[in-house]
Amino acid sequence: MAIVFDLGGVVFKWKPLELLQNIFPERAPNEVAAKQWADQIFESFNPLSDWAQFDLGLIEPDALAAKISKRVGIPEADMHLLIASIPPHMVPQVGTVDIISDLKAAGHPLYFLSNMPATYADHLERSNDFFRHFSDGIFSARIQQIKPQLPIFQSANERFKVSGKETVFIDDVQHNIDAAHAHGWTGLRFDEPAQVRRDLVAMGLLKA
Repeated sequence: MAIVFDLGGVVFKWKPLELLQNIFPERAPNEVAAKQWADQIFESFNPLSDWAQFDLGLIEPDALAAKISKRVGIPEADMHLLIASIPPHMVPQVGTVDIISDLKAAGHPLYFLSNMPATYADHLERSNDFFRHFSDGIFSARIQQIKPQLPIFQSANERFKVSGKETVFIDDVQHNIDAAHAHGWTGLRFDEPAQVRRDLVAMGLLKA
């Protein structure tokens, strides 16, 4: 069985509300305020949003900072700070890395499918040697396709040489899981590493 992992929020920490509170304590002093800013800045990562264009590799960091600054009223320098703060924020989730290692040892081919701008993708690959466990992977910016849209799943099938009935996709975003189901993959919603491990054991893909 092929296992395809999302990266941000699954393999790597991705807590935007926490990040915004840390770097903008006056603007986002609590979770409620942080969510309001996150909704404006990231626009729920809608495929047509400014940030999605960054994930698609269609806009560079300087232009992204300028566009969001103008749209939401945050100084451009602060947007540059946010953009630069994300790679160091995305530290590996140890429990998920252990699952990756165990799945690899069990003989399952592993892949990743991630909405990720090129500069972040380069940083993650350069900084984490466990990428060696993946047979292949797709970053959205490198092929200019994005989840949850169908073409990126079609590209994954062709590139990974997998088919729906033999592919499990692990992601923390429900609309990506729904898209995987529509594509014929088995979707597994990620909440935390322990839960995913239990689900994989129940599916017979890992030993208890």
